[in-house]
Amino acid sequence: MPSGGFFARIVNVVPTRRTPGIHTGREQLPKEHARLDQAAARVNEGNLTQAESPQSRRSRIFTALRWAVPNTIPVLTGYLFLGLTYGVLMTTHGFPFWLPIVTALVIYTGSMEFLLVGILSSSFNPLSAFLTAVVVGARHLFYGIAMLGKYRNMGWKKAYLIYTTSDETFSVNYSAHIPQDQHVDRGWFYLWVSFLDQMYWVIGSAVGGLFGSLITVDVRGLDFVMTAMFMVIFLQQWFQDGTSPRRILPDHVCELIGVLGSLAALLVFGPDRFMIPAMVIILVALLAIRRPWERRGKNTEEKR
Repeated sequence: MPSGGFFARIVNVVPTRRTPGIHTGREQLPKEHARLDQAAARVNEGNLTQAESPQSRRSRIFTALRWAVPNTIPVLTGYLFLGLTYGVLMTTHGFPFWLPIVTALVIYTGSMEFLLVGILSSSFNPLSAFLTAVVVGARHLFYGIAMLGKYRNMGWKKAYLIYTTSDETFSVNYSAHIPQDQHVDRGWFYLWVSFLDQMYWVIGSAVGGLFGSLITVDVRGLDFVMTAMFMVIFLQQWFQDGTSPRRILPDHVCELIGVLGSLAALLVFGPDRFMIPAMVIILVALLAIRRPWERRGKNTEEKR
């Protein structure tokens, strides 16, 4: 009895008569394979299934929202107050109520927005403003490097995730534990955290801008709130890295570089021009110690 391979060879050799409009299964296979390949290409790490109903998609979106909201509550409390302070500062310096809202949407860099009050109030110097913005935002280079793996294959979400990576949003998204057993979509979780954080800042700025003109009391010193916030972040990072007096240098090398670099720039350039040189000194020093510090960390882990 002939084998199946024999009949297969006969079918491949002998031409078959095709009726117009009727196609064999062999002709449909390449099309089916192409369709499956296209479906697989659309699936990335942010998606859980290759094909899903609208109800399933909505469920994934709102599940990610439910997990994202609790993680942003600390940011909510800080951003509402800081945004309100920023809006009040803008209006009390003579700017229209809508300007803090627009800058909160377009610029969305808290430290730079506070500096923007002084930049817009002083004489026109675009080069100084540009250099200040570049140096103050230089820390985001490290945020981007750290989030390369987490934001990979995010599709259309990636551009917005990059744009909204503030200090606090980076901290939440980088350290968040996303439970896979609860079917929480990673891409939508990151997107909701980023969106909620920005909305907190916009709402606070809008409230400050709308009601800032009604404030008649002296608001001098209100801009110190940003300095106070950075002091709190600095102290939190210091205690998180360690409190042992014997390990001040190895545990707090980044903090010490920041403090010493700022003091050196202050002594050399004076209080009015030390910010940009200080940021340059800190950035160069951190880049210089990065590779040796990473090698030391790997050696320490291997010994453990």
